Amino acid sequence: MALATDLQCPKRMQFGPCGGVRPDGQCEMRTGPCVFPDVVPWTGVEPAPRPASAPLVLTDFSCAPFDEADVAATAGILAHSCDAVLVGEHQNRPDFPPTLMGRLLLESGMSPWITLSCRDRNRVVLEQELRGLRTLGVGTVLCVTGDGRGYDVRPDVTQTFDLDGPRLVSLAASVGMVAAVPETPTAPPVRARPARLVEKQRAGASLAVLNHVPFPGTVADFMASARTAGLTIPVVAAVAVFTDLVSAAVLQGLPGLELDQRVVEEVLGAADPVSAGIAAAVAEARALLAIDGVDGVNVSGLASASGTRVGAEIKAEVGRLIKAQEAA
Repeated sequence: MALATDLQCPKRMQFGPCGGVRPDGQCEMRTGPCVFPDVVPWTGVEPAPRPASAPLVLTDFSCAPFDEADVAATAGILAHSCDAVLVGEHQNRPDFPPTLMGRLLLESGMSPWITLSCRDRNRVVLEQELRGLRTLGVGTVLCVTGDGRGYDVRPDVTQTFDLDGPRLVSLAASVGMVAAVPETPTAPPVRARPARLVEKQRAGASLAVLNHVPFPGTVADFMASARTAGLTIPVVAAVAVFTDLVSAAVLQGLPGLELDQRVVEEVLGAADPVSAGIAAAVAEARALLAIDGVDGVNVSGLASASGTRVGAEIKAEVGRLIKAQEAA
């Protein structure tokens, strides 16, 4: 299949489609369908597989931006409840550069997975961050193309997209990093998403993190198809943590992310939504970990509208309960 040209894809992707394709097949950045009707096979260098182990519990890390003290305090809350933390990169909430955040988390005793997106950094800066993180001892980076910036978010800022996710994976692997990749099982073309993850593996990915899906059965079907297609790398599946309307809405506010509406209603309608949200997350984790090929879970989301500290405490409790159940 021919590659889409830079002029066709607003993200200048060559190895699409991205995970932001709307449910009806529309592009997330402009009017009209995604230019990739199918997965574009990887045609670059295929590095030798780099062995990597998935954490049982990978927890989203959120704290007050540009606040070293809050990084340390939040890390203290999450300590012993997870095996690694995933540092996201948000279009509307900038924070310290990846290398600095990696250092702060290492100093706090955490094992950080740092997200690098192609939206806000050109290839040179991405390579600088990769080499800086490797020098610090950060082992894993999550390589993403990146969501398109909203029209009302910093309209004075350009969007770079020198690379796309698979090409960033290849760059990360070439400098000796363990490259993790996302995949969205429910994004169009749904039937081709397992094959897309295999293509990322061919580009150099050593780990995968699946985005939220409404039902564990969807993950089971995805994993069966991916393994048949040749997937061999460890996979982490997302567990949705929400305890109020805001934290549930955030998890459903991005393209490709979905929740089980029955569970949402049960949690939000409970007498104690925090306890109900924790119980729902732990139940989802147990169901996901029972799926063949799922090696860990990503305790994901804000968890609470009451601030990052409260959210961290809720996610820490979810992580502790998951680890206790798996150890039993």
